[in-house]
Amino acid sequence: MPNGPRSVSPVATGVERIFGDLREVAARVRSELEAEIAESALELPAGAPPAAEISRFARDERARVLEAGVSGLEKLAGHREDELDEAEAFGVEAIVLLEGRPAIRVQRQDFAPQHDEWAVLEPQRPAIRESLGRVGRVEVTGHPGLDWVGTAFLVGPRTVMTTRHVAAEFIRLEGERWMLEFGVSARVDPAEEPPAEGEPAGPSVPYEITDVIGVHPDVDMALLRVESSTGDGLPTPLAVAADAPASLPGRPVYVIGYPAWDGRRNEPESMRRIFMDVYNVKRLQPGTATEFTPDGLVMKHDCSTLGDNGGAPVFDLADHRVLGLHFGGRYRTGNFAVPLWELVEDPLLEKAEVNWV
Repeated sequence: MPNGPRSVSPVATGVERIFGDLREVAARVRSELEAEIAESALELPAGAPPAAEISRFARDERARVLEAGVSGLEKLAGHREDELDEAEAFGVEAIVLLEGRPAIRVQRQDFAPQHDEWAVLEPQRPAIRESLGRVGRVEVTGHPGLDWVGTAFLVGPRTVMTTRHVAAEFIRLEGERWMLEFGVSARVDPAEEPPAEGEPAGPSVPYEITDVIGVHPDVDMALLRVESSTGDGLPTPLAVAADAPASLPGRPVYVIGYPAWDGRRNEPESMRRIFMDVYNVKRLQPGTATEFTPDGLVMKHDCSTLGDNGGAPVFDLADHRVLGLHFGGRYRTGNFAVPLWELVEDPLLEKAEVNWV
């Protein structure tokens, strides 16, 4: 395995930087595995549906992956990188995705209690919940091949932001003006979460997309006019960073979005084995900002955005302002976002009444 685990990490930082004490992480994952394996050993009740057997198989498969990852972490802690085999390297990658850079499922605009590396999210829970309620899945009706196309978020009194490549699925350029595509309607649904076991899905109050404010000529961005589908008004918009953070590389951030299956960019087998086919629903994805290139209007981050998460906001964990618009990523390399503070005087964003803070 050339260059050790750094060459296969799904994010842009090394395993040691993400975790710090590799032995402690290995011990913790091993302890969690022992409890999970003991539970899995219990007999399924007679007449259990096939889905229960499939779910058990998926858990057992993931346990095998993580057991190899624990062995890999122990070798890395002992500076024995050259001894890692393919299964151990893949297992380390799985632990990075599940523990170090998780994609946390959102249910009823909230998330499960977090421990260890991401215990820092707990005191920020109220503010993160406010952020969650202002991010939604872009859904379409009348599209020839898609039911939904990406993520968008409220940035103005009646404005959502997404990427140009998301909006291109339901808008068109006519002369010099962007318009909604004839015969296709679109909305932003802030729900679309996986229901908790035994509970109904949470309520859904989408925002209807009524017009195109504009498409940015230089970056992957579109701004759209929205209205409440119930007539009750929209939530207050998110705060968008009007200035750069004091320091960016290493700064804790989080992404909220709807990762989609994308076999072209992800490694399909690894994603299936690690995430057990849970895609297309809302996730909270913490990580760090890693790089900023002013001339290229790009900031990089290492949140595990999985597949196509285009249009998702990148938040500063310190003050919950939106720092960037996630527009793409490359599996095992890193993720890319538009640094919004660089566009504070942009006429299109002024027209859209972006809530600069």
